[in-house]
Amino acid sequence: MTEHFERLVPDASVLFEGMVSKGLHNKEFTAGSVIIHEALVSELEVLAEENKSLGFLALDEIERLHGLSKELGFRLEFLGIRPRAYELRNASPREIDAKIRDLAFEQDGTLFTSSHMQARISTAKGISVKLIHPKDESKLQLESFFDDSTMSVHLRENVVPAAKKGRPGNWEFVQLGDKQLTRDEIQEISREILESTGTRSDSFLEIERPGSTIVQMGKYRIVMTRPPFADGWEITAVRPVKHMSIGDYRLSEKLHQRIIEHAEGILIAGSPGMGKSTFAQALAEYYAGMGKIVKTIEAPRDLVLPDTVTQYAISQGTPAEVHDVLLLSRPDHTVFDEMRNTADFQLFSDLRLAGIGLAGVVHATNPIDAIQRFVGRIELGVIPQVIDTVIFIKNGEVSKVLSLNMVVKVPAGMTEADLARPVVVVSDFETRKPEYEMYSYGEETVVVPVAGQQQNPTHALASKPIIELFRNYADDVRVEMASDHKAVVYVPESAISRIIGKGGQNIDKLEKELGIGLDIKPLTPGKTDAGKDIAFHAKIGNGKIQLAVGHEYADANLAIYVGGDYLLSAKVSKGGIIKITLHNKI
Repeated sequence: MTEHFERLVPDASVLFEGMVSKGLHNKEFTAGSVIIHEALVSELEVLAEENKSLGFLALDEIERLHGLSKELGFRLEFLGIRPRAYELRNASPREIDAKIRDLAFEQDGTLFTSSHMQARISTAKGISVKLIHPKDESKLQLESFFDDSTMSVHLRENVVPAAKKGRPGNWEFVQLGDKQLTRDEIQEISREILESTGTRSDSFLEIERPGSTIVQMGKYRIVMTRPPFADGWEITAVRPVKHMSIGDYRLSEKLHQRIIEHAEGILIAGSPGMGKSTFAQALAEYYAGMGKIVKTIEAPRDLVLPDTVTQYAISQGTPAEVHDVLLLSRPDHTVFDEMRNTADFQLFSDLRLAGIGLAGVVHATNPIDAIQRFVGRIELGVIPQVIDTVIFIKNGEVSKVLSLNMVVKVPAGMTEADLARPVVVVSDFETRKPEYEMYSYGEETVVVPVAGQQQNPTHALASKPIIELFRNYADDVRVEMASDHKAVVYVPESAISRIIGKGGQNIDKLEKELGIGLDIKPLTPGKTDAGKDIAFHAKIGNGKIQLAVGHEYADANLAIYVGGDYLLSAKVSKGGIIKITLHNKI
């Protein structure tokens, strides 16, 4: 039997979610009159003027009730005293709820609410109350636009729905049908989404601003915009298309060990939609699986993580609050997804300097851009202490890994020793080859690429007499021409003192003989002149191994690696062959 209410008094919670009009339309209950408090109308008016979604949706509900009153024959009344402007500015939602309870009591009506607290207070005061809940829809309209390959759905009024299908780096933009969406249809989808934030435990209203609303609903990150911020109602929903684990990324053993043991200031960088957050999610799960205490800082909370990981919404707190909570709770690892503004970068830096291990997600079109986003926000000398590893994600895979360290040296391209300064060297993590240098030049911070620089042909010719001269002191000699007037000579460390001589007399003599400045440095295993792989042909026989590298490398000293590990350095004969006896212990 259909339940009848002579005087039905709704509060804000049921108006926001459209429950009264749905119930009356579906004949779930009937009413003699629906009474709305003027204070509630004023509150909705303020929300609408502030361009808040809830205000528009509740006013739409009142309009529907007005239409149903004529269709179904009940009265729609507005009673109570409308608050003055200053009262409304200072009124809290609890005060409005109290006024609605008083109106229900005065009119001997039934209060309709979906708030447990409102229902309990009403019952305690002897007010007739009907506690109703939104029906748990098995599937929202928004979800019907998704299939297994859909990355994101784009809905806009007067436009045919569209979606990105595929995977990061390999997707296509397709239309979903041929019917344009109307504003009413977009608003209905928005209403359903906002209703879900009150009925689903995995749904959160993350950010509500004039003109835009951001909701995290399960695995869907939903952005809703409307006039005047946008020129029309629009909904964009994004979700991950594949769940990844760290093992799926096929990381090198070296990087895997770095992540486990040493990396505490990780930047996960990449262009939008390339899979940064997916990698961050896999990293957080990996740390949690190791029995570590893991927390996340997100805006919105869109990472899908196990219950053992606590997810903080920075949009619901302040940087100071997040800072205090993390310092007091002492997590082993924290994931910051995503860093967008100066406050985010400063919070990341403060937490790192406080000793908290962090992995931050940042938008960047190439790896060095991720580091440059810190330049100007924190001191240059602090950057290597804040960031130690940059993992660049492209097309859903780890494309590049950089490491940072601080040294005092003459920057690349400069020659005078008195120009030495602290330099942040950004190197390829796997090869350790420097790729960029960051240093202060005047009042500016400059980032200079040093990787892939081609050697000047005249420098190659000039290095030969230097090599021959220093062969008198050491068998293994490497020479790099820093400029036309400066050379860096690498020799075994045991030979350096003999080359320098007492009081530097010998090195002064060598500089005068060659007519250029010399910088003597210890030879590190694996250093090669060209820094590149050389093709060769191997032959084993007659008690020796012969590696033919070509006549162009005659008299050169080459480093030999086995499986990426440095083995030895050997001189190439005039015939372009390296010979190693099989009796050699190495």
